[in-house]
Order: sequence, then structure tokens, then C-alpha cells
Amino acid sequence: NQTLDMLRELEENETVLAKIKEMEVLRSFYYYLIIDNYGDAPYLTSAKNAPEKPFKEPREAIYDSLVTTITAALPSLKAIDNKYLVTRYMGYALLAKLYINAEVYTGTPEWEKAEMYIDSVLSGPYNLSASVSDPFVTNNENNSEIIFSIPYDEDNFQGFRLHMRTLHYQHNLKYDMPVGPWNGFAIVPTHFEKYSDDDVRKEAYNIYGPQYASDGSVIYDGTTEEPLDINPILPALSMSAGDFTAEEIRTTGARIGKYEIAMGAKENLSNDLPLFRLTDFWLMKAEVLIRQGQNGDDWINDIRDRAGLEPVSGADLDMLLEERGLELYCEGHRRQDLIRYGKFGNAWWE
Repeated sequence: NQTLDMLRELEENETVLAKIKEMEVLRSFYYYLIIDNYGDAPYLTSAKNAPEKPFKEPREAIYDSLVTTITAALPSLKAIDNKYLVTRYMGYALLAKLYINAEVYTGTPEWEKAEMYIDSVLSGPYNLSASVSDPFVTNNENNSEIIFSIPYDEDNFQGFRLHMRTLHYQHNLKYDMPVGPWNGFAIVPTHFEKYSDDDVRKEAYNIYGPQYASDGSVIYDGTTEEPLDINPILPALSMSAGDFTAEEIRTTGARIGKYEIAMGAKENLSNDLPLFRLTDFWLMKAEVLIRQGQNGDDWINDIRDRAGLEPVSGADLDMLLEERGLELYCEGHRRQDLIRYGKFGNAWWE
């Protein structure tokens, strides 16, 4: 808002006006995240004379304002492929996200409008990558699937430390890392077991099994002194020494390998983090078709084919939700998906 206030004080011209529209849509993206996570929220469009303690606005009112703001900005946004810029395609993607979640945000579904803006995204300069891993490699800044992303660099744009949070303590030997990981995030078994053995994403996105150093030698756990073998089946969400063995506490649960960990990786990764990615919108297209009584198989099966799986026929919403989990896990969509599908309050693993 402070940047927008400064822009509005400049002499008005086409360049300034276009930049104002870009900033308004970028602000709308953050407000979209706020209403998605919190519902009602403080909503300000200027820092001038802002109250010290802004009062909440209803989620529906913020939603309406965001839709109006983004729609009005679209003609001023550049119709180009730039992962770090608020482009017209990023605007289409944001409107598609708002409309597909409209029933959650306002009580009224907007499947047709969601489909319209999904189609606008799909008409853009984006293509399915050859490999399931391509969008997540270290140098993914020009990947054909990514629509909008956060730029990261291990030295200059730090903050992406997923590998530090998920890898075992001794995994630095596998990747020649100059720092030691923290042995944290692991995948719940109910998700891991949904990957069939012929799904190439199982190996591409998860780290499990016997682990070896970069020179091919066996890695040994620093405490158990046993060969490091990551058992993908995590026995419990919380484990204490009195109830579980050191091996169970230290070496169970598949680790997240979706984002390439380059040899010699430092504490921060250089992979860009996709916020909007093409396969998400393919699966969103399938969803709005199914919700409108139509068939969405074609938008699912190319993704499955790339993953080495057989096509589905007559996919329903439950099948689609599972496919979204397999394809999009660790990209920040699952909570929103479960709420939209009415399953967020269901019992889960453990």
C-alpha cells in the first residue's frame, strides 16, 4: 500500500498506471492468501490515514473487492511469460483461484467463471514438461510449466530451506553439503502409500530406502551406527525415546525430495518455488467440468501418462482429489483443496 501511495503521487502516464495495476494485483494475491487462511480480515487499500488497529472486513466483501480489482487491471497487464512479474496470465490464474473457491469464500459456487479464467490460463505460453522433475530442478527459472514463482538463490535470495528441514542428519554426505540438515519433515504413510510402484513420482518426489554417500559408500546413522535406511512408513506423528527406538525416531518417514537438492547445496536452495503451475490448472479444469456434470478425464490423463500411469475413465471428485495430492504435494495446495472438497475436518492418519 505504501508503494501504491507513492506511485499515485507521480505524474500520471501509461507506464505509471500499468505499474499501479500490477501492484494492485500483487496486493490482491496476498489478500487472497489471507482470506483463504483466515476468513474475515483487516482490509486496507492505502497506508494513508490507516487506523492503528484496522478492523475486520467480512471475507465475502474482500473477495468481491479482489475480483473487481483484478478484473479491472487485466487490460493493463502484459500478456507475456515472466515468472516473477504480475502478468496477465498471473491475473487470470488468481481470478481462477478465487472463483474456484468462491463457494467457500461466499457461499455461492462460480464454476463457470472459474472455468473461463482457467481457460485463459491454458491459452497462455505454457506447456507440460517432459519429466515430472523438470519444474523443480535447481535452475527451473525458465520452466515451461511455471506461471508465477518466488525467485530463490542460495546466496542472493535466501529463504528456501526445505532440504534442511526434511533431510536426515547424515544426508549431507549424500549431497556433499557443507552444512548438516535437521532431520525434520517426513511424509505421512497414508500419502506415501498412494503412490503405486509404477508411478515415477514415487521415486522422483520422495527419499527413502538405503542411503549412500556421494562416493557410493554406505552412510551410517550417527547415533545408531547402523546403515542409514529410510523406512518410508512413519510409525507415529510424535515419538519419544521411552516408546520408540532410536532407529524409529531418526530414520522413519520418507523425506521430501520433490525439489532438486544440488550437489554441494548450501543452507539455502536456488530452486524457484512455483506458486502457480500448469498442471494445477489442468486439474482445476477437470474439476470444474466434473462439478458441472461433464467429463474431465482428458485433463487428468496427460498428467498420469507423464507419471507412467494408465489413464482413468469417468473420474469423479474423489479420484481427482487423490490425483491432485499425488501431483501437487508440497506445493501449498492441499489445505485449500480439502476445504473445497469438504474433507478438511475428516479424520486423518494416526
